[in-house]
Amino acid sequence: MVKKRFILIYLLLVTVLLAGCSSNNTTNSTENTKNEAPQERVFATAKDINDMNPHLYPGSMWAQGIVYESLVENTPEGIKPLLAESWEISKDGKVYTFHLRKNVTFHDGAPFNAEAVKKNIDAVQSNAAKHAWIKLSAKLVETKVIDEHTVELVLSEPYYPTLLELSMTRPYVFISPNDFKNGETKDGVNGYNGTGPYKLTDHKTDQYAVLEANEQYWNGAPAIKKLTAKVLPAGETTFLALQKGEVDFVFTDDRGTDSIDVEAMNTLADSGKFQIVRSEPMNTKMIVANSSKKDSPAADRAVREAIWYSIDRETISKELFDGVEAPAETLFSSNVNYANVELKARGYNTETAAKLLDEAGWSLQGGDQIRKKDGKELILNLYYDASSSSQKAEAELLQNTLKGIGVQLELLGEESSSIANRRSTGEYDLLFNQTWGLAYDPQSTIASFTSDAAYKHTTSGIAQADELYKKIDEVMVSTDEETRQSLYKDILTIVHDEAVFIPITNGSVTVVAPAALQGISFKQTQYELPFEKMHFK
Repeated sequence: MVKKRFILIYLLLVTVLLAGCSSNNTTNSTENTKNEAPQERVFATAKDINDMNPHLYPGSMWAQGIVYESLVENTPEGIKPLLAESWEISKDGKVYTFHLRKNVTFHDGAPFNAEAVKKNIDAVQSNAAKHAWIKLSAKLVETKVIDEHTVELVLSEPYYPTLLELSMTRPYVFISPNDFKNGETKDGVNGYNGTGPYKLTDHKTDQYAVLEANEQYWNGAPAIKKLTAKVLPAGETTFLALQKGEVDFVFTDDRGTDSIDVEAMNTLADSGKFQIVRSEPMNTKMIVANSSKKDSPAADRAVREAIWYSIDRETISKELFDGVEAPAETLFSSNVNYANVELKARGYNTETAAKLLDEAGWSLQGGDQIRKKDGKELILNLYYDASSSSQKAEAELLQNTLKGIGVQLELLGEESSSIANRRSTGEYDLLFNQTWGLAYDPQSTIASFTSDAAYKHTTSGIAQADELYKKIDEVMVSTDEETRQSLYKDILTIVHDEAVFIPITNGSVTVVAPAALQGISFKQTQYELPFEKMHFK
């Protein structure tokens, strides 16, 4: 029996224990929460916030999301104003005119205006190759200043996800021009001054980061005045810190690092002192197969399908995630736009998996333990995040299952950044990954199918690769809703049939907090939590 001591990979767990803390002791008092908002909260994180330059990608998105802001915001009700109060789109779909919010300043006092918007967007575009996974970077021709509070974005052709991609946590967000280096941001920045509800005031690498409320925030200062992110080892260390009151809450970072396991979360909730709030499904966790590595068995569709049939998703859901994460049979859950498509079911069935391998010529001879084809053994490497106990557990479960049908799976734990690099270089057979998530999908994950920095090695080896890429190009510029639906159906059918993205579970954002904590909500993204909306009743 697989133990239950494993975490939600994308669990976003907030456990604010008690309110009020002294300068020398983070243990809090429930008496104070009834009448006053907490002034300072300390939380544990398994990883450092890293480089907070919002035009690059090493930084933690939860932190960037409360320091920097975009022109528009993606909400459950659709795109809403943020730093832009309103906008118009030209009839030909090529020009977006934004009317900016007035009286907004960066944390360093610099004005937010059309010039600042142009400087930031031009800085992103000067490093466009870095952002190739975002198709807007290739469509955006010019940013024009019309007046102090009006700016135009001119595209080379219509591109329907424009507002969606402008709403992302990065890179189309705004940092004070005073922080630029030689008029650019691609080679680093001199500071991290955004317009958001919090500002970074102190940071010691791999130890802590301090973010304080922006009292001049245009949308009102946050109730929680100070957030301290304390870097702690995941697992028991973090759980004990919660129990002792050394930290107030904890969440997994945007790369899915485990903080505490599901059983520990339930222990806190079962005490009767806490509430549990969960979002709808946000993402799909999956194993990605390299179809382009011709010397790898992963290039064989039959092998990929056999792996798909060998994943016991029900056991993973129940035993590893205590039922919180549902089994996933498709790349996207049905609540993702354009993803409610009927696709071939591939449930857990090792007999079917073995039959597929037999038919493809991967046979077991005599007393062999490993299948062979043309003298080559069926051995695959699977890379997982060394900080994620749940990925390791899933890998071990799959390894044991595949061994029973003559497939040897070598498990290799690495830092998430190393795995991301493998994804872009193609140095892998199989690796764990996840879809970009609700606000970004399907367009962002699908656009990355064609990106050298993302999933090009995953998709380029399949028989219909050229057709797939053509349809992806077409869907991104289509202005007709029915055409988009048809194209997305074709795209999803191709990659599903080829089994290059092997789904495991659907992850949700989960919050565990005291009953007194109000304003718990979710953004249309798995990477952020709106701390600024939290308060005590």
